[in-house]
Amino acid sequence: MALSDYVNTFGQMLLSRYGERVHKVSVDAGFTCPNRDGTVGRGGCTFCNNRSFSPNSRAVASVPQQIAAGRDVIGRRTGARRFLAYFQAYTNTYADIERLKGHYDTALAQPGVIGLSVGTRPDCVPGAVLDLLAAYQGKGHEVWLELGLQSSFDETLRRVNRGHGFAEYRQTLHAARERDLPVCTHLIAGLPGEKPFHIRTTLQRVLDEGVDGLKLHPLHVVKGTRLAAEWRRGEYLPWRFEEYIALAADLVEMTPPEIVYHRLTGTAREPLLLAPHWCSWKWRVLNGIEDELARRGTRQGVTGRQKKVGN
Repeated sequence: MALSDYVNTFGQMLLSRYGERVHKVSVDAGFTCPNRDGTVGRGGCTFCNNRSFSPNSRAVASVPQQIAAGRDVIGRRTGARRFLAYFQAYTNTYADIERLKGHYDTALAQPGVIGLSVGTRPDCVPGAVLDLLAAYQGKGHEVWLELGLQSSFDETLRRVNRGHGFAEYRQTLHAARERDLPVCTHLIAGLPGEKPFHIRTTLQRVLDEGVDGLKLHPLHVVKGTRLAAEWRRGEYLPWRFEEYIALAADLVEMTPPEIVYHRLTGTAREPLLLAPHWCSWKWRVLNGIEDELARRGTRQGVTGRQKKVGN
């Protein structure tokens, strides 16, 4: 058995759609964030240090060079020949439309690139950007808008200095769906002040609004963040491995089977990672979620109770 036997994974969805492996190639196009430049705030989110997940730190190479390097590495490892350019670092819709179009066009012109995945904040996606992305989709490209919500609780969002609320997410989500743009929503489990109840409630609210894909991340503490200072002072206690595994399995069970999981965990690279150490164990976490779903006899969209009554 494999995780994709229990979860509708992004990789398997793309394999089914295109008949071969399709992988994301991360791109840092040198954007910033309105929560850093003073437009809505300073300092960014309390947990954010993009160096912890972005392999292309501050656009040290051009977009074509980054894609070529990522394509070569992934191709050698997996045999993949098709790719999505994943604009990952910071806020990738936070620029004038001509600059955005230039970067997106350049990415799509690279060999093997069949589409875009654009990571951004819910308060930085005006209609012109949605129209641009919809136009790419209309030309046959695979296009995903990735919205970093993290929590549906405005109190939590204020606490971690997000600079937006759930209302902005709802507005952008519906505007994207009006254009038939698929949306992947990012959620973080273990945010300061939140319990499993909060992330379950957030997931249900997102499902109620309508969404096409999900990314689930455990909160990890990395160097260079305000969260790191809170952790050192004993003001923040990360979740244990077993807690996250159980919670992730609960969320998978809650999720309708047609919704695609782009990710079920998030990792940070040492030496940036401070805590919890298990956040460097990608495959142990994924295997743990798979084992927990197997132990329960459940899968995505099917709870234990449903399983027992024959559904």
